[in-house]
Amino acid sequence: MIHVNSEPALTVAIIARDEARHIGDCLASLVDLADELVVLLDDRSRDRTGAICREYGARVHVEPWRGYPAQRNRALQLCRGAWVLFIDADERVTLELRQEVRTVVEADNNGVAGYWIPRHNVFFGQRLRGGGWYPDHQLRLLRRTRVHYDEQRLVHELVQVQGTTRTLRGHLLHYNIERLGEFWQKQTGYALAEARTLAGTGQRVCGRNFLGAPAREFWRRYVALGGWRDGLLGLFLCGSMAWFELVRCGFMPKRFEF
Repeated sequence: MIHVNSEPALTVAIIARDEARHIGDCLASLVDLADELVVLLDDRSRDRTGAICREYGARVHVEPWRGYPAQRNRALQLCRGAWVLFIDADERVTLELRQEVRTVVEADNNGVAGYWIPRHNVFFGQRLRGGGWYPDHQLRLLRRTRVHYDEQRLVHELVQVQGTTRTLRGHLLHYNIERLGEFWQKQTGYALAEARTLAGTGQRVCGRNFLGAPAREFWRRYVALGGWRDGLLGLFLCGSMAWFELVRCGFMPKRFEF
């Protein structure tokens, strides 16, 4: 059971929709960490996610979907803790990270507004070592009154921070992808959202982008970021990310020049 007091030092916030398969293990990893647990549940959710969260003592708020950054800003409004730790339903807090978070929250260094957390990504049961999927730092432990998410960015949310940031040693575990169809659907959605974000800033693509962008992405992930270290899975993932660069270009407005 999550312990709740009248003036929480640390709130853990989760944004979820239809996560009954994952949410129990996520919540179990938070035991003895959170003073307050807030779940912002998408009102389109149809499984037992909300009920499971309430069993762990969470305050569950069922609200319409606004987009990732807007949902995080809304969660910040609902939290009462001086610090907020954002966790996704398919992530787990390791014992080392749990102890480290509690230590820095209790120390309450007034000059620090946020902490980056390294993350292990697990694809199809394999923990990745390269390709940009490790250490995959996430700015997730935040001083609530000093942060805001940029709502113009539709995916891979950008946190605007008033103050300095530091990096923790403990890890998150991210059970990212378990099925091929899930991977393809998620990356297609990311490509579309990134295209919309870039188009909103006035950016356009030309013919050479359809060759250059995928080639650069494959080189970056497979060679520069060591995707080769993950064997055949690394080759597949890096090649797939190159393909989705092509998909992103296809979604964007065009300018006809080479």
